[in-house]
Amino acid sequence: MSNLLVTGGAGFIGGNFVHYWSAKHPESQVIVLDSLTYAGNESTIAGVPRAQLVVGDILDTQLVKTLLREHEISTLVHFAAESHVDRSISGPDAFIETNILGTNSLLKAAREVWLSGSGVPHRFHHISTDEVFGSLGPQDPAFSETTPYAPNSPYSASKASSDHLARAYHHTYGLEVTTTNCSNNYGPYQYPEKLIPLFLLNALSGKPLPIYGDGMNVRDWLHVEDHCRGIEACLNNGVPGETYNIGGGEELPNLAVIDEICAQVDKAFAADPSLAERFPDALPAKGRPTSDLKTFVEDRKGHDRRYAIDETKAKAELGYVPVHDFEGGLSSTLKWYLEREDWWKPLQQAKA
Repeated sequence: MSNLLVTGGAGFIGGNFVHYWSAKHPESQVIVLDSLTYAGNESTIAGVPRAQLVVGDILDTQLVKTLLREHEISTLVHFAAESHVDRSISGPDAFIETNILGTNSLLKAAREVWLSGSGVPHRFHHISTDEVFGSLGPQDPAFSETTPYAPNSPYSASKASSDHLARAYHHTYGLEVTTTNCSNNYGPYQYPEKLIPLFLLNALSGKPLPIYGDGMNVRDWLHVEDHCRGIEACLNNGVPGETYNIGGGEELPNLAVIDEICAQVDKAFAADPSLAERFPDALPAKGRPTSDLKTFVEDRKGHDRRYAIDETKAKAELGYVPVHDFEGGLSSTLKWYLEREDWWKPLQQAKA
């Protein structure tokens, strides 16, 4: 695994993986293939040693084959995806194109390069989501690797299809594929359309915190560094053809997550008076609690009620154990966003 191709490596989870892998494996060359759509940011991986960004599309099969050959790559870690559920509801076509056709393009390239002639040791690692399993009731057991697929949004349906393609390329052609299905990620470098960075930055700007429905939709929260640790464990110990669930072990309703965000923002302002000068529109700068910004809005279409991950298999077979609890992980995430206004401010300005 000396040379890696990481698709979507300028995005949130992919970018964190590039940082993580390069720190743990400084001898590795990491080629990042990213089309730099709105959620891809070159600055996310700027300065990472031995990481090279190639701006290109995963649908360009010939480009992928060229990269695999020229850089003698034996491991491909596939993050590139359209991933925002709300966007999939308003415009599903991009999700079909990237998540299904793009994954097939990568699998075709890997098959041609790695399985031609005598073949070479290789690994195609596919990153997926717990959303492919659908929605759980309050008393239902957590998702395991044998839970039937039941996707409920265009996003999760497109990811389910890509999972099936990855599995098929292993069983039909012998491509050495592993898949991990993760729960809700949070941490540094997350584009501010997802819940935690959106609410953190809204809180700093004094903007409403829009809560879907009754706020009691439940998710398993996974710090992105723990996710990277799980992927590394799968690359080292995973069995080709197998899937593994990677979770954070922190099953929380959205309202509890939002209340913790509000509490931590208030705590940060109380501990550091300079924040009131930097973010004068934040309610703590005006002597008011951040929770006053909470606003309940109409629930979104196809909003799954509960996700939960059973990570027994990953723990037993990969040695995966998450190390971040939610309170500590959120605290470090807030600290990162407070310190990295240079990263997220341009994204806000471009969106405006």
